[in-house]
Amino acid sequence: MVRRVAAGRPVAHVAAEMGVSRTTAWRWWRRYRTEGRSGLVDRSSRPHSCPHRTPACVETKIRIWRHLARRGPVDLARRTAVPASTVGRVLARHHTPLLAQCDPLTGQVIRASRRTSRRYEHPYPGSLVHIDVKKLGRIPDGGGWRVHGRSEEVRGRGLGYDYVHTAIDDHSRLAYAEIHGDEKGTTCAGFLTRAAAFYASHGIKIERVLSDNAKNYRQSFAFRDTAADLGIRLKFIKPHCPWTNGKAERLNRTLAAEWAYARPYRSNDDRAAALPAWLKHYNLERPHTGIAGSRPIDRVNNLPGQYT
Repeated sequence: MVRRVAAGRPVAHVAAEMGVSRTTAWRWWRRYRTEGRSGLVDRSSRPHSCPHRTPACVETKIRIWRHLARRGPVDLARRTAVPASTVGRVLARHHTPLLAQCDPLTGQVIRASRRTSRRYEHPYPGSLVHIDVKKLGRIPDGGGWRVHGRSEEVRGRGLGYDYVHTAIDDHSRLAYAEIHGDEKGTTCAGFLTRAAAFYASHGIKIERVLSDNAKNYRQSFAFRDTAADLGIRLKFIKPHCPWTNGKAERLNRTLAAEWAYARPYRSNDDRAAALPAWLKHYNLERPHTGIAGSRPIDRVNNLPGQYT
């Protein structure tokens, strides 16, 4: 381009020939005239100064809170009094990995991410409720290895598992959970009855329930009959596609990171006793990025009259 302009061709004509704007052509031509061939070397377009950039001390505060709390921009915005969009830019500027890629305890990157632009959301609460079961190892009395460290004296084998039955409304993200000793069909049927009562207490009538294809959902007569008695239509995900039930899967991960493994517990009963308080925090206080930073209860309370 510079050779053509130097040969006497008009800058506008050369720009059209090269498929660039006149502004770009004039910029490179001026650089060549003032700096010679060295002016044609690529250089950063970053400004020499940015007076409106977030102060370094605030960025440090955001990064420290991210390391300590391991929460997303919406939650960190509340803790640091900085807009969530600014928090997101600061984390991206410092190449902070996404929470979904990190271990919930150590914060170390442990997995690859999988994203999709395809998402759906039902138009009102109760239109669809996702359910699932999260399996957790029981904690020995006095605390397990998270309290005492890994050793042969501290072993949790043989204690069995807790099965956390979870439900989350597709529209409002209002969540409900119970801890049981198994995931049998009769247990799932009882959980569905109590979950329906919980949502009814918030003015929500469950119309559909989505689950995976486990036998306790798909082949249980008790579960099927309970759903029929409650007027609930059962839906199942496509085989080998767990992301179809992604809202329940994400609730399980959040539940594990912010409740089950959030701190060392001295006994299994201590962890179980902390679940109701965490659910209350999740539904009434915790901002949810999937619903634009609102709390689940906000979407329930902001419904038209027929749903409140």
